[in-house]
Amino acid sequence: MSRTTWFLSTAGVALIATCLSSAAAFAADDGCEPEFEALSKMTTTPTHSFTTRTSALRGGGKPLTSEAIHVGGSIYFKLNDKWIRSALTPQEELRQEQENRKNNKAICRYLREESVNGEAAAVYSLHGENEDAKSDTQLWISKSKGLLLRQEIDLDVGGQLGKSHSSTRYEYNNVQAPQL
Repeated sequence: MSRTTWFLSTAGVALIATCLSSAAAFAADDGCEPEFEALSKMTTTPTHSFTTRTSALRGGGKPLTSEAIHVGGSIYFKLNDKWIRSALTPQEELRQEQENRKNNKAICRYLREESVNGEAAAVYSLHGENEDAKSDTQLWISKSKGLLLRQEIDLDVGGQLGKSHSSTRYEYNNVQAPQL
């Protein structure tokens, strides 16, 4: 099953797949290192992320919200108000991301500096294409910590599945495994 098919068939688990399949999956030229370093750090740093996603596939653009937690060597997803543990470990996720970088190309650009919740951030854009999808991503990366603070992704897989947009914010304080 292709990553895009997996991503679309598991919309509730799409948070990390979105991040990895549409941004990190596109190989870096030297200009993409800050972006990919931040995405790699996300897989190994205790993180709680919150995503809102709209898609033509799902109710004509009705938003779908999801959460993910990376902590203690595990990844958890919140689906329909219930937490589940992913079979994928953060180390496997990182290996998959690194492999995907070898097979695809991205165009990365520094855009500007902004503040996210009072924290200075560098804003980057990534444009990528492969045989499955086209994506345009903006990443807000903490200037002091190198961690993702915010991410916006426009993904086009073509055909009936069409386009989607996701917006994700990341938190790093007091991250704990959820009650299953």
